[in-house]
Amino acid sequence: MVIVGLTGGIGSGKSTTAGMFKEEGADIIDFDLLARTVVEPGKPAWRKIVEYFGPNFLNPDGSINRAALGKIVFSEDKSRKALEDFVHPMILKERDRLVEQIKDKNSSSVIIVDFPLLFELGMGRDFDKTVLVYAPRDVQIKRVMQRDGLSKEEAEKRLKAQMPIDEKRKLSDYIIEAETTFAVMRDQVKGIMHSLRGISEKKIL
Repeated sequence: MVIVGLTGGIGSGKSTTAGMFKEEGADIIDFDLLARTVVEPGKPAWRKIVEYFGPNFLNPDGSINRAALGKIVFSEDKSRKALEDFVHPMILKERDRLVEQIKDKNSSSVIIVDFPLLFELGMGRDFDKTVLVYAPRDVQIKRVMQRDGLSKEEAEKRLKAQMPIDEKRKLSDYIIEAETTFAVMRDQVKGIMHSLRGISEKKIL
């Protein structure tokens, strides 16, 4: 089994790339999805968020208002750090559970962990290999503005909360150039999957 960290800056095309890896037969663990799961009403991370930030950040059904909370955490380092401290331990615990579940089904699986803050949290060494989905900063800003309806200032704040993508590039084992066509990206994904399967076979031997 090979466990791979897939990362990239906001707006780089990481989710699209994860879908391509899935099409090529990889098992996907999505940290964004896990982040939503661990803050469901009544769960430990949810209780800590409500205690720290207050009930004004809740929707009528008790769920976290992610848009409202996002405006705070991407503007204040202290708030962002608090949220990460509440959520990340729960996400990692759930990740470990899913890895074991996948391992029980297929011990030679290639597991792609879609992990936005992989390098920010210093967790590159937790993976056999790391893959970066790369798009230049100006492209990231444009995509985030279009996707989330944010102003340029708001988009820049969100990018500022992450490690510069050019720094991530230096730390990654594989690079997927995302400022290109889907066909070219798929070819890049196929090439990486071929390499990862080779690593998995060597582990078995």
